[in-house]
Amino acid sequence: QVQLVESGGGLVQAGGSLRLSCAASGRTFSSYHMGWFRQAPGKEREFVASISWSGGNINYADSVKGRFTISGSNTRNTLSLQMNSLKPEDTAIYYCAAALGPSWPPQRFDYWGQGTQVTVSS
Repeated sequence: QVQLVESGGGLVQAGGSLRLSCAASGRTFSSYHMGWFRQAPGKEREFVASISWSGGNINYADSVKGRFTISGSNTRNTLSLQMNSLKPEDTAIYYCAAALGPSWPPQRFDYWGQGTQVTVSS
C-alpha cells in the first residue's frame, strides 16, 4: 500500500546539520500521520518526531527538541527531518514511518522505510 524510502544521511561533525528526506509511493502523506525513528548500534529503536497528516500537530522526543524540525509536503509526498546542532549521540540509522490510524498522537506505525545512516563525529 505504501512504500517509504529515506535519503540524506551521511557523515557530519558535531554541531553540523543534515536534512533527511522520505519519499512515499502509493497513498499520499495527507492520508497518514508520519514519524521519524532512529536506532543506534546495539540500541533499541526510539521515537524522534511525528507530524499529523494536516501538519497541525507535531511531537518531538525531548532529546531532539529545539534541534530537529519535522515537516511534510502532501503534494510532493515527502517527509523531511532537518537536524541541526548534531551531537555524536545522534548517530543512528534513521527511519521514516507512516501510521494508518486517525488518532493523535499515533499509537502504532504501520509502514516503515529501510533507513538511512547518520554518523556524527566528535
